[in-house]
Amino acid sequence: MKKGILFFVLCICVSNIRAQNDIDALLAAGVEDAQRFANDYLAPGTNGLMHSMNANWFNSAKVKPLLGFEISVIANASLIKDENKLFNLNTTDYNNVQFVQGSNSQMVASVLGENEPSIFVEVEYDDPIFGSQTTQLELPQGIGDQSANLLPTAFIQGAIGLGSGIEIKARFVPEIETDDVSLSMYGAGLQLEFTEWLPADKLWPVALSALVAYNHIDGSYDLTQSSGIDGDNQRLENDTNTWLFQLVASTKLPIINLYGGVGYIKGKSESNLLGNYRVTNGVLSSPTITDPFSVSSEVAAVRGTVGAKLKLGFFRLNAEYHISEFDAFSVGVNFGFR
Repeated sequence: MKKGILFFVLCICVSNIRAQNDIDALLAAGVEDAQRFANDYLAPGTNGLMHSMNANWFNSAKVKPLLGFEISVIANASLIKDENKLFNLNTTDYNNVQFVQGSNSQMVASVLGENEPSIFVEVEYDDPIFGSQTTQLELPQGIGDQSANLLPTAFIQGAIGLGSGIEIKARFVPEIETDDVSLSMYGAGLQLEFTEWLPADKLWPVALSALVAYNHIDGSYDLTQSSGIDGDNQRLENDTNTWLFQLVASTKLPIINLYGGVGYIKGKSESNLLGNYRVTNGVLSSPTITDPFSVSSEVAAVRGTVGAKLKLGFFRLNAEYHISEFDAFSVGVNFGFR
């Protein structure tokens, strides 16, 4: 009863990260306990990813003129703080889980951290013949030092000017499909330049604009071959949606420009453990558990942005930094016309 993999599917877009988890034993302890642990364990990772995927939606407050366009290859990363690597597991909140060491409360690794040394818990479960039984399992490790304290994302983005101070944007990750993983990401944004609508706008030393943008991720990981639990159609699916609202200001110089602004991120990430699971112990088997649980995390945070952009003909390069619950940085290589 010490097998199984809980896959942190949201990180597959750049790093193919997997986290070990005794999910079968947790299910034996009860769906409620497994759900509570999974929610606390995954939340720092999904929240950090929502901040990472919302970087570099803009590199200027000056929108493109009619039919002006820009194609960008962008890499982002949220910074993982020490406080994101751990969470407090209080066994009084659980029905059938106790620390082997005997304490009721202890800091344990989230999906972003690592337990050093390993931490073991005792799980109580009902055996169909022998009644109440216990087993020990090691709490899962997170990505720990493998992450280099970063949660990265990357994508291709395009923008085109519609005239009258309006610019639309779109970004996507080409669909990724392997034998057990599928992932897709897309987003769209609208930027409106206020200074374009003012008299003598060309005399203003800075441009001012507003941006609203939407991001979406769909991810699925087939657990059937790797979970070590009897059953079928076992998978972990994730659905993440975010909105960004941003005010932007930038200089209007021909080669090097500075930009920045204040924004608000709001998003929700839902992870669903789906399929049929039968916890076994030798020849005995528990009743089938179907679609055991769903967990979710939400972000609602203000952020500040500072950045710089270099423009040399059709080639542009930009870099920026965001200050929020998860700080993030981003670089973009851009190719544009007008």
